[in-house]
Amino acid sequence: MGKRGVLTKILAIAGTVLAWCPIVAPVFFSAIILIRRGIFLFDYLMPAELFLAALTGGVLLIWAALRARSRLRLFIWSLSIMVILLVGGQALAVVTGIASGEAEPAGVWWAFIVASLGIYVLALVATGVGGVLLLHDLYKPSPVGNG
Repeated sequence: MGKRGVLTKILAIAGTVLAWCPIVAPVFFSAIILIRRGIFLFDYLMPAELFLAALTGGVLLIWAALRARSRLRLFIWSLSIMVILLVGGQALAVVTGIASGEAEPAGVWWAFIVASLGIYVLALVATGVGGVLLLHDLYKPSPVGNG
């Protein structure tokens, strides 16, 4: 394993926290509204709205993975999938008129848009899980040589 110093650990911690924020935030706010008002409201678009946090977390995790020489492919793939699906889904929503309300949110195009958002969230979860695994790699004891 490469560098496991303080900077690498800080990058990995910050990246993991930022990657999990878009997933945890809607659950947290839904729980608060449920407790305070007694109704369940869930903003399923919040992970997309918090994309900047997810992107920043992913970049920090790539930087940490480069330094640690661990799990780099996971972060590159998941971040690439996130960007492509979010941008592609938004472009499709604009082109079809669903984003502006010109067209009804129904049919095949709506299914593609919702599926792209769902797969984006799965890639975001993969990034967060990868961050936890990278932290595990960074904090496990170094193997001792054979004397």
